[in-house]
Amino acid sequence: MSDVPEVQPPVVTPVRVVIALCLIAPFVAMLWIGSYAKTDPAFIGIPFFYWYQMLWVLISTVLTMTAYALWRRDQRARAARTGGAST
Repeated sequence: MSDVPEVQPPVVTPVRVVIALCLIAPFVAMLWIGSYAKTDPAFIGIPFFYWYQMLWVLISTVLTMTAYALWRRDQRARAARTGGAST
């Protein structure tokens, strides 16, 4: 027999769907220009167009960190189930 581990096909799980949504949300928000192409409401004198985009920088950071944490947890759980080493 071979020492090569059996490669399992990708599995769609609820956790992986959440990870995908966390990574896709910033793209959708920034590509939907009509939702933020305006000047009002201003926040401390900054037009909406600018502070909305800067807010998404922070939101994107949090969503990416969440996706990474969920991915690491999913990989550790998958490795524990298959008996392989986690990376």
